[in-house]
Amino acid sequence: MRVNCEGCAGCCIDWRVISPTTLDHERRGPRQPLDDVYNLVPLRREEVRRFLDAGYGDALVPRLFQDDNVADSRVTVDGITLAAIEGGPAFFVGLRKPPKPVAPFDTDPTWLPTCAFLDPETLQCRIHASDLYPEECAVYPGYNLSLDYETECERVEGLFGGERLLDRTPTDARPLFGRHAIGEKVFVHPDPDRLSGIVSRLAAREATDEDRAEFIAVAAASSPGTTAINEAKYASAREQVVDADSWVGQTIAEWTARAGELGTPAPPGLAGAIERARGAPETAGWDTDN
Repeated sequence: MRVNCEGCAGCCIDWRVISPTTLDHERRGPRQPLDDVYNLVPLRREEVRRFLDAGYGDALVPRLFQDDNVADSRVTVDGITLAAIEGGPAFFVGLRKPPKPVAPFDTDPTWLPTCAFLDPETLQCRIHASDLYPEECAVYPGYNLSLDYETECERVEGLFGGERLLDRTPTDARPLFGRHAIGEKVFVHPDPDRLSGIVSRLAAREATDEDRAEFIAVAAASSPGTTAINEAKYASAREQVVDADSWVGQTIAEWTARAGELGTPAPPGLAGAIERARGAPETAGWDTDN
């Protein structure tokens, strides 16, 4: 599997507002994401823990799913019907996507939701090849190819031209499905009553650090194959999220305050002033195997 990512980052950016056609591949079926994040990267439990230990609890966000159709696997919180497992809301944990001034596919700089770890100037990942780089990113689009499912590379090719997917050799890795995913990638909150107010704020895109911490701590404290959590690990992980003050969290606040309406023109050249000035690592450049 070989891909040409230079000038693209289509899998790291929510580019729906500049797409000439509607992109809705994440919003099909009975369970719809409660958020509006495009191409969320679901992290495994150990990956969540590594981000917390590295001080990046402020880079993480939960994803819940609204489910109005499957009566025996749902729970209602704040008047919102959520997909559930054994009575507890099911959720992913992924990376936040604040608005950044980016210019993918040879377009002009535009305010678009962009992975917190993507350099908006080089369109390269700041944690590529590090211990924090998520498996889901490392194998992309291998899972899609294994399942014979359209890739983001092909969507970009079809709408903006160029060659992005250079071969179709699928990865040997397989995505987790079914019971094997519980506690490993699909997490279950044990107490829906504790989520009163939190779910409505998540749905309104008004979640606080404490709201995010409630779910991320559960994920970090989960056990593979079960819905049980370790209470001591939950408490320490929650504290790690609330106390996090990394360059990621600082720049998310700055980008959010500066951003214009999504899809509107954005000024170039802000990354140095916003991200590197707060300690963001440099990217490797396109003359390396990155």
